[in-house]
Amino acid sequence: MRLLTHNMLSSNIKGLTSGFPLGIEVEKTEEKEVEMNADFLRNMFAKVEWKALVEAAKTLGYTELPDNVEPSMLDSDEFLRRFHHALLELHLEEGALVCPETGRKFPVNKGIPNMLLHEDEILLQ
Repeated sequence: MRLLTHNMLSSNIKGLTSGFPLGIEVEKTEEKEVEMNADFLRNMFAKVEWKALVEAAKTLGYTELPDNVEPSMLDSDEFLRRFHHALLELHLEEGALVCPETGRKFPVNKGIPNMLLHEDEILLQ
């Protein structure tokens, strides 16, 4: 699971005030090389919750992202390279995503997060 995916997932257990960002428990990570697309990165920048990305990257052992960012940094090839690596090349292969409010663990196996809820966790409409 890429950190791009992690940045867009949240826990949807009924009654939560905030299921984002999900914590990460790491059992196995991988780095998978992907061709960089600067235009894609520039477009995704505004959609990414930066603090959550930085924390997730640190959990996976990558500490090269700045804590604070501004749009002008998108003009830097070095910043784009680091952003690209964190967002698209770092993968959680085995582990769990953890709801920040309930502590419920969602397993990640072979890079695929299982976000299915138990029957008692579903908000009935």
